[in-house]
Amino acid sequence: MNNIILMIVAYLLGSFPSALVIGKTFYQKDIRNYGSGNLGSTNAFRVLGKKGGAVVFILDILKGGLALLIATYGGATISPLIIAVFALIGHIYPIFANFKGGKAVATSAGIILFYSPVLFAILFIIFVITLKIWKMVSLSSTIISIAAVFIVWFGNYDLTAQIMFSIFAALIIIKHIPNYKRILNGTENKVSFL
Repeated sequence: MNNIILMIVAYLLGSFPSALVIGKTFYQKDIRNYGSGNLGSTNAFRVLGKKGGAVVFILDILKGGLALLIATYGGATISPLIIAVFALIGHIYPIFANFKGGKAVATSAGIILFYSPVLFAILFIIFVITLKIWKMVSLSSTIISIAAVFIVWFGNYDLTAQIMFSIFAALIIIKHIPNYKRILNGTENKVSFL
């Protein structure tokens, strides 16, 4: 029963629409009406600027990290990673924003940061390098998702971590399918601050 409660808490935590709240509260903008319409940190950077985007990014990271911490210290009898995946589901399908959220990259990063800071640092370096080369957040997000799966499967991680990281990556890749189509036809958005 406690595991189910923790899953619900993680989902509700992930459902907090950071981009929507920050946009409406401080910029009088419903971010869903601008840019890609996505409630993720990438669109927040695009619509709200660097400062607003950074706040949204940090909040989205904290959603994943806090979900993992709550599971770790909340008496879960299963792997905290299994609980934390519900924060990703909440971020993608938030009950507080008509089940239309973000693409789970920053929230996944939060889980990874609190689970393994070393792995987070490696993936962050890969992200920055690939973003500087191709200037596409969607492509860099995909690359680090795949890299995380390879590192976990071929590193010193248990089977549960291997399976959960594969699920994290699958969720991110599925949510980026429209981006891949735009990459192929040359219309994908590129960042302008690098």
